Amino acid sequence: QVQLVESGGGLVQPGGSLRLSCAASGSIFSINYMGWYRQAPGKQRELVATIPSSGSTNYADSVKGRFTISRDNAKNTVYLQMNSLKPEDTAIYYCNANIQTSMFRVYGYWGQGTQVTVSS
Repeated sequence: QVQLVESGGGLVQPGGSLRLSCAASGSIFSINYMGWYRQAPGKQRELVATIPSSGSTNYADSVKGRFTISRDNAKNTVYLQMNSLKPEDTAIYYCNANIQTSMFRVYGYWGQGTQVTVSS
């Protein structure tokens, strides 16, 4: 059984920063893709950033140059450093991970979501 636990959301003023974290726990054999998505009120969930076990990261155009995704494989944790935040970044942010739990089982898991509000 695998769980993703998120933290770091909150209220911040425009131009401020937040760091989100998501830790995976349980019976984990390997973690492949990890990423962050967000969903604003009345809108569909959208991709924010992804990071593989190794290789290049990917970012939505709207956050390039402002957000940085990283991971600590020893801690099974992915982070999202958010700088120069804008009101349009306000959303619920969700962690996602593709995790192998046995030789024959690979599944995509989601965190519960954490609210980020950018307002003056």
